[in-house]
Amino acid sequence: MIVKSLDLKDFRNYNSLSIQFDPSTNIIYGDNAQGKTNILEALCICGTSRSHRGSRDNDMIRFGRDEGHIMTLIEKAGIEYQIDIHLKRGHSKGIAINRVPIRKASDLFGILNIIFFSPDDLSIIKNGPDKRRKFIDTELCQIDRIYLYNLTEYNKALGQRNSLLKEIYRNKKLLDTLSVWDDKLAEFGEKIIRRRKSFIEEIAPVVSEIHHEISGAKEEVKLSYENNVSADGFREALDFAYDNDMRLGSTTKGPHRDDLRFDLGGVDLRKYGSQGQQRTAALSLKLSEVTMMEKETREKPVLLLDDVLSELDSKRQQDLLGSLMDTQTMITCTGLDDFVKSRYRVNKIFEVVNGVVTSKEME
Repeated sequence: MIVKSLDLKDFRNYNSLSIQFDPSTNIIYGDNAQGKTNILEALCICGTSRSHRGSRDNDMIRFGRDEGHIMTLIEKAGIEYQIDIHLKRGHSKGIAINRVPIRKASDLFGILNIIFFSPDDLSIIKNGPDKRRKFIDTELCQIDRIYLYNLTEYNKALGQRNSLLKEIYRNKKLLDTLSVWDDKLAEFGEKIIRRRKSFIEEIAPVVSEIHHEISGAKEEVKLSYENNVSADGFREALDFAYDNDMRLGSTTKGPHRDDLRFDLGGVDLRKYGSQGQQRTAALSLKLSEVTMMEKETREKPVLLLDDVLSELDSKRQQDLLGSLMDTQTMITCTGLDDFVKSRYRVNKIFEVVNGVVTSKEME
């Protein structure tokens, strides 16, 4: 799978942009606040329908304009796909695949598989569990449409149940309707828990192997799934937590409170690991995505690395870049330093200056 081209119109700070990517390594460099990350953001939207920043559609339209457009051309298993995203103020985004509009954004998943790696991901170990849950969900939603459906339905039911809990506090007559949402939450929650469990069991040895290599065979990290409740016991747990949920006005049991645990020699890296250990574990986790996605889809994903190299020491830079052979990669950075130029093959570079991009082929 490769991204062949990207065209932007009135997106972020770009008036108009047309860019042709190399199938291998692409370096996008320039000073801060010039628009480098905006290019990766546009690709992320084409793969997932959403910004990795969590930005609203209106915020991504160029200032002073009412509409913005993103178009990317990809090649997958020898077949070309054109993905068009239309942003319009005050309206939901429009999405078309090969010029045919789709009704649900979820239909976009699986066309362009991407892995986005930012400096924030290096803090995934020490950050809150919501970041680690997002890692699981982002990966599974791209490779498993059934999981995507179950997660969407679960989140809908969770929102409805939480709203009802607050309403019941003011109107006790609504209490009888709570069991309806309990049943729905349990129905989809049980499926999510089981799929997450099988996914973590599959990815754990991959993470351990990568971590072992990166640490120079000095460390063995163990990844495990900390599910808030068991799949079989979820419905019962909702009943047991009833009084607490009513008091707090929110659902306290379920996979929306799951977590990942990282152990190194019996020590919980989330709490007691050094910064170096945490970053090595985070790097191992992200690199495992490449292996797992290729295994599930039989194609390598496209990697988007947003200013990650500057956050890593030279050893981890080499480990990261060395693992990306034969994978199309877009890397943003502030300069073409000696490491990039002398230690790693670069196929094409793009310089970004205030929303203007110039390209150059590398020899």
